[in-house]
Amino acid sequence: MRWWKVALVLVGIGGVVALLAYGFTTDPRAIPSTLTGKPAPDFSLTLFDGRSIRLSDFRGKVVFLNFWASWCPPCRAEARLLEQAWQRYKDQGIVFLGVDMQDTEEAARGFIREFGVTYMNGRDPNNRIAIDYGVYGIPETFFIDKDGQITYKHIGALGSESIVAKLNDASRGIASTEGKSKDYQAISVR
Repeated sequence: MRWWKVALVLVGIGGVVALLAYGFTTDPRAIPSTLTGKPAPDFSLTLFDGRSIRLSDFRGKVVFLNFWASWCPPCRAEARLLEQAWQRYKDQGIVFLGVDMQDTEEAARGFIREFGVTYMNGRDPNNRIAIDYGVYGIPETFFIDKDGQITYKHIGALGSESIVAKLNDASRGIASTEGKSKDYQAISVR
């Protein structure tokens, strides 16, 4: 009877080891967001210019929602590209909205000045918005269609082709999970 106990323990340990091995080989970018295809959680945000907005204020427009921090290297790498994309799309019914998290207001304002960011940005001082969106690494970007549905979540710095493709999909109400960046970089916030 003793060998059964030993065998049971070994099978249990083997199962745990196998599960851990699988987890370590799984690319976190390949895990689709449970929010894709669902309504984007509404929130209010006080912008750095003092205005207060709600996500629902932008119903009828495509929303590019980017979570970032001034200390995040991939956020810094994509900052100028995001501003260029905003300049390209701002007259086409597309809203860019940045949510700064785990940062000081002074550092965030410095980042905005340094990179010449002109699209709307505000702080999420208690990370409530980030938690509602399941953000676990930054930068993370959500593409939201005109009906308020999340069409895509991108983890890591974006490239210009991804921005164009995913804004086009969101404009057409197409939800997708493919197209993860090969040069993925994100900073864990937990």
